[in-house]
Amino acid sequence: MKRRVMDFDVVLAKDPDGGYYAYVPQLPGCHSQGETVEETLRNIKEAIELYLDVLSEEEREEILSERPEAVILTRVEVHA
Repeated sequence: MKRRVMDFDVVLAKDPDGGYYAYVPQLPGCHSQGETVEETLRNIKEAIELYLDVLSEEEREEILSERPEAVILTRVEVHA
């Protein structure tokens, strides 16, 4: 299988129990965690690579063709 360079939007957040967690909105179920930001980013990169490795060529092309321009992260105030 031919390899190519790809980039993905990653959401990174501080875990209230300590450390950080990250997930990839474009890849359902692709998430990871770590003690530091750097470790978490290394871990999510590995998780993305493993996620893509198990996809068929058709699945990979489908995911990449549906790629959003960008993920927008914002806060929304609600009354609860």
